[in-house]
This record gives sequence, C-alpha cells and structure tokens, in this order.
Amino acid sequence: MTRTAALDQFFDTLYAIRPVDATFIGMHTHDHRLPDWSRAGHERATGAWRAAVDAIRATGPATPAAGAWEDIDLALAAAHADISLLELSGRHFTRGNPSLVAGETAFAIIGLITRDFLPAEQRASWLLQRLRQVPAFLAGASSTLAEAPLPPSWQARAVRESEATERLLLEGIPLWCSAMGLTPEHSNAVTEAAHLAAGAMSGFRLTISALNSTTDEAPSAGAEMLAACIALGHWVDTAPDELSREADERFAEESSRLGTMIRQAGAASMAEINERLAARRPTPGEYLGAFARVWDECRQVAEEQRLVTWPDFPIRYVPIPAWTRMAAPSLYYLYYRSPAPLDTVLPHEYVVTPIDGLDSAAQNRLLSSWNDSVIKLNHVVHHGALGHHVQNWHAARSPSRIGRIAATDCASRIAMLQGGTMAEGWACYATDLMDEAGFLTTDERVAEQHTRVRILARARVDLGFHGGRLTFDEAMRVYVDEVGMTVDAARSEVVKNSMFPGTAVMYWLGTQGVHTLRHAVSQREGNAFSLQRFHDAFLAHGSLPVALISRLMLESE
Repeated sequence: MTRTAALDQFFDTLYAIRPVDATFIGMHTHDHRLPDWSRAGHERATGAWRAAVDAIRATGPATPAAGAWEDIDLALAAAHADISLLELSGRHFTRGNPSLVAGETAFAIIGLITRDFLPAEQRASWLLQRLRQVPAFLAGASSTLAEAPLPPSWQARAVRESEATERLLLEGIPLWCSAMGLTPEHSNAVTEAAHLAAGAMSGFRLTISALNSTTDEAPSAGAEMLAACIALGHWVDTAPDELSREADERFAEESSRLGTMIRQAGAASMAEINERLAARRPTPGEYLGAFARVWDECRQVAEEQRLVTWPDFPIRYVPIPAWTRMAAPSLYYLYYRSPAPLDTVLPHEYVVTPIDGLDSAAQNRLLSSWNDSVIKLNHVVHHGALGHHVQNWHAARSPSRIGRIAATDCASRIAMLQGGTMAEGWACYATDLMDEAGFLTTDERVAEQHTRVRILARARVDLGFHGGRLTFDEAMRVYVDEVGMTVDAARSEVVKNSMFPGTAVMYWLGTQGVHTLRHAVSQREGNAFSLQRFHDAFLAHGSLPVALISRLMLESE
C-alpha cells in the first residue's frame, strides 16, 4: 500500500466510525448514518483503527519536516489512531459516558438543520434516515453502558441533554420543516420519525437514570491516558508532572499580576470590575448590531497595525434559530461553531441569544451578561474575528489534510485532539494581540487577565485530576477558592474536565506555545522580523499542534 493510500484509509475510517463528525467537517457521504456504539460496534471500530494504523506503519517511518506534508499527516494520523484505540479500550469515553450518547443524538440532527450546505429537501432525506436509526443507536449504546456502574455527574448531565434532545425532536423538528417549506409528505414523514426518536430518547433517559452509579462523582481517565493526550495529541514532550509544576508556578504569577491590575484600575476586587463591565452594555435596540460594529473595529485595527493578512471571510451575527432555541441551553451548543472546512457556505452564521420577545427585566439580565466587554473579548476577538474565524479560514486551506479538519467543532468536542492547541491557543493569543494593539479598555484588560488566570486553573485541574493528584472536590475548590467561580459553575467545569482528559490544558499550552515561538522567530530574524509575516506563516499550517508547528518553523532555516 502506498503512503497516500494508507492516509486515504485513515480518513475513510475516521468518517465511517464518526459519521456525525463527518457532517460537521463537510464530508457528506455519511450524512444518513449514525455510529454504532453497541459492544459489537466498539469491537468493529477497534479492528478498523488497528487496520488503519497498521497500514500507516507498514509504509515506513513518517518523519515530520517542513514541507513534508504527507509525512506530517501520516505521523499525526497514527497518533490519532493510537489515542482512539486507548479510548475504545476503556470505559471513560463512548463505552461508559451516557452524555456522549445524548450529545451524539442531538447533534446528528442539529448538524443537518442549522447550515444550508445543500437544499432542505436533500438534508431532510438524510435527517429522516438518521431519525429512524435513533432507537437502534440508543439501544446499542445503552447495552454497552449497562455493563458497569456510571458516574453520577455524567448520568445527571446525560439526563439534561436527553430532555433537551426530546424537546428538539418534538418541538424543533416541526418548526424546521415548516420554515424550510418541505412538501407535506416529506414533512409528515420527518415529524413522525422525530416523534418515534423522542420516545426512544425518553426511554434512554429513564434507563440511564435507573442504572447503578459509581461512588465517585466522576472518574479520572488515568495517568496513561493523560500522558497520551499530551504527547500524541498536543505533541508536547514534557511529562505531565513537570507541566503541572509549571502550571502551578505560572498560576501564582498571573494571579499576583491580576491583583496588581485590579488595584491599578481603582477597584477593590474582580467582582467590582465585573460590575463595572456589566454596566457598559448596548441598549436593546443596539444589541444585535453591536457585534458587527465591534467586528469591523477589530478588523480595522488588525489591518492598520498589520497584525495579520485578514481574509475575505464574511460572518453574520444572527439569533439562534427558533427550531433549536428550546434545546440549546442544555447542549454543547456553540455560539460560534467552526465552518465546515470541506464546505463553502457564506456568510458564516454566528448565533447569539435572542433578545426579542423578552420583558424588560429579562432584557436587562441578558444585556448585563452580553455586555460590551463580553461582546468584544469573547464573541468578536476570540471567536468571530481575529481568533477562531481567521484561523479557520487558514485551516481550510492548509497543505495538511489533517490540518484542514482537526479543529472542526463536532458533537461533543473537536474532530481530533491534535487541532486543539492551535484552535484555542491562537484564539487566546489573538486576544493578547488585540490587547497589545490597544483595543481593550482598562477594565477589559483586567477581565482578560482574569481569563488567563482561569485558563491556568483549568490546566492545573486537567493535569491534577487525571494525573491522580486532585480529587473531584479538590478540583472544585481550585475553581471556587482560587478563581472565584460559584459552586455550581465549578462543579459543571470539573464534570466537563473529567470527561475530556488533556483538553482543558490545551488553551494554556497553545497560547504559551505561540508566544514562545514568536519570541524565538523574532530573535532569529532581528530587525527583519514582521509580525504580519510571522502570523501568516504560522496560520498557514492549519490546525496542527502548536508544538509541531514550532518545530517545523524553527527547523526550516
């Protein structure tokens, strides 16, 4: 088998095993399918991944080097297959997490009804086939989950997501059919299948609630899985224990800096800063237009200061569609979901919480939460503008086949862990960059510093919990006592951390990696260094691990 053929087999395996992910990536061959998470399905997936990685390794060693894109992809593909085999061998992921089952069901539907990548009638045809498969998918997954007690926090999350998915099926699907103008025959068939799927979802929820629970709120994935995520996912060769010590030191430094910045801003606490930020907010009439206005301002500053070559990649801020609005709050429903890299649907729609129809008290609460600072830092700079959106444009054009798709937002996480340090590292770095450019107010700079502290806290919990140094309660205390989260928010965060080892740490690893690489390249190039040229060259790699990109860029000359 040739190296190209081995890589083709890898992608065929990826899309066949994860058909819902394939929909979000823009590979529509499997849009009519759901995965098989029964015991037999897991065994088939294990065999397929073993065959894929064996085929890759049979072609000889793949040594990543600048410009050797096929070797880069083969090395990353083998690493992803190894991580997938580790996941399939234990009960931390699809074998033992009911939340993943609920999420997969919900987003198998949402992936077909929230982007107009093909005419509605075609998408409805695939949706009908998926809906008819929901009972069998849930039955197979339930039989696997029943093989051992379940973590109670994962059970509770799965119940919430199942209830939301039932609402999506019973209320959302009819709204979508009507909005799309489907023929009565097609609409009736889809609606009937949605009702049957909702019944299966209700049965799944009751089954999950009745299964035995573990004594631990949520399990650690263990040191072996954590180490694999760090080494094979992020391509970082530092041991997790050493990373943990470094994260502790950096957390102390950044927390001290935050205290200094709060005092310099004339405030007594972060809570006071947050109150001041909440008071600066758009009026109800200005709300939706504020996103586009700040987006234009961000682009203007980035272009005037030559921070990056800004692509022609239009985005439109719109309210969450009526047909997913009832389910969105309880699901992994992202306001900015990455554009499918293998599709071309423009302008890309960034969904926001709607304000129309709310009474004045509810509008005030919404605007306090979606204040000027949140719009600027989160929904524009980090996600919709210089951060994720600009990076996603470059990723879709990467010479690396894996670099094009790895960071695509899928049902419960991104398509491949290897894309995480680039996607989140660049987005966090982008906010640092706009801070350097003078785009942030004093209080917004303090808020951004608080975000840096929170990112380091998440890294500490990720490394400590899965490395066996923090219990669930101790991890919660990190967030409550050292970051200022409420108990409920801290609990939710630890539950999420428990589900996806090596994920929370990627924000810190990625951001630090970009800063470190920028310093090294600027030192090497001296007066010839161009920030715009550096950023363009960095982003051109696509969604590859930042540590790998650093190696490629520093070894290229």
